[in-house]
Amino acid sequence: MSTAIVIFKKCIQDSQEYGSDDEYMVSRVFFNLEVQDKTFSDLHVDIKQPVGSTFENTVIEVGAPQGYDGPFNHQAFSKAVEDYYRSLVGSQGTGIHIAGGPNIRMQNNTFVKEKKVQFEVGKSDSAC
Repeated sequence: MSTAIVIFKKCIQDSQEYGSDDEYMVSRVFFNLEVQDKTFSDLHVDIKQPVGSTFENTVIEVGAPQGYDGPFNHQAFSKAVEDYYRSLVGSQGTGIHIAGGPNIRMQNNTFVKEKKVQFEVGKSDSAC
């Protein structure tokens, strides 16, 4: 087993450039990854959630990290990405704090906030 360290750098929330439409909000999270004594810089992952859903508890679809295909733990990574995103947007968000009332849609917001997480990866895990 190895340890992966993810250093989240930035999130661009709900961007048409990344695939947002009337049905889904697609956001992109940018990060660096350290695993097996190697650093992979300038990676990103797209996340998707239904338009009009709540930021606090709607399942967020987390894609595969782009630019990395080595040992990984997608379940732990997805949880970390969700936590990072929810720390920026929603009732607990420090970027856009939304609580109560109807859901609103704001597009193309850029949040720059560094957050570091780590989790175990196995040799049989892959990024895909």
